[in-house]
Amino acid sequence: MSRRELWADGPLRAAWAARDWPTLIRRYRALAGLSQTAFGELIGVDQGYVSRLERGRARVTSEVVVARFIEGLSVPIELGGVRASSGDPEWAPTPELRERIAHAHTVGRTDLRTADWIGVVLAQHRRAEDEVGGRALWPVVRSQLDTVTQLLPGTSGQAADRLMLLAAEHAHWLSWVAWQAERRGPALAWIDLAHGWAVDGGHTDMASWAQRVRSYYSLTYGDPVRALRTAEAARFAGPRPLSPAAEAVAVHQAAMAAAQLGERDRAGRLADEARELALRAPDEGERPGWLYWLDPVRARLQAADTAYACQRWAEAAEGFREALPGLEGFPRDHAYYRTRLDDAVRRA
Repeated sequence: MSRRELWADGPLRAAWAARDWPTLIRRYRALAGLSQTAFGELIGVDQGYVSRLERGRARVTSEVVVARFIEGLSVPIELGGVRASSGDPEWAPTPELRERIAHAHTVGRTDLRTADWIGVVLAQHRRAEDEVGGRALWPVVRSQLDTVTQLLPGTSGQAADRLMLLAAEHAHWLSWVAWQAERRGPALAWIDLAHGWAVDGGHTDMASWAQRVRSYYSLTYGDPVRALRTAEAARFAGPRPLSPAAEAVAVHQAAMAAAQLGERDRAGRLADEARELALRAPDEGERPGWLYWLDPVRARLQAADTAYACQRWAEAAEGFREALPGLEGFPRDHAYYRTRLDDAVRRA
């Protein structure tokens, strides 16, 4: 594994953003298989200093030493400007960010290798969020988005469209983390940006997904009427047909909203349709990157979730029981659905 490939690791990037030197050094050494001596050689210090840093008995206060870390560990360009996090992110999008996007289609050329790399690590962040926490990765993803948008004014045509999709994926991730932190205003601002950028770039699946997320926000905030309206709109997000996976999650969201409105027959029909659509794309490569999780097990769980929302307890219990063995590698999700199974069994 190259030094650059090491930096696809979410916990390593989060440690860099927090300037958590003990965690950074331990994680980097574990990933690279380096001794403290070999690590010290990379950044031009002796083994004793590395040991003190790793044990938290020394601190890095000099920008010169930080620069040695950046050069010696091949810290990616999009992380070079990340400063130590205060623990309380600046949640809302900035005017400068919007200004860069506004100039996305000027004539120009750019090297897309940086953008391709950022796309790879964003996919890793999606998977790392359960382990690291979105808050810890916030400054990293925010810095990545800055790097993407800074490329846009010098890019045009299909390359600009690719960057618009990458920017929209980042904005969606930031929206989700803000919502989990109960920062609802910034969460809505980010998801609106994600939707607009997806539409501008011609990315129908992402435009639909952003609307689906907005529907989810409305539903969890207690507004099923608006949630249903938005979920239905997500099925018709652009001039091109949706992929089966993207349509599946939009239909499932509509089913959940219909269930909360008491329209149980409609919810059941939509749930069946959503599962059928999801099963058309059983392999991860057939789905958009942000829907990596929508495998047949998750499709079954979504159907069971709709049955649960419709108070069809026996049907929900059967679905949860059938799908739970497929979640053994996901302890948090397994615990959540185990609780739902137990509740459905009790109510049946």
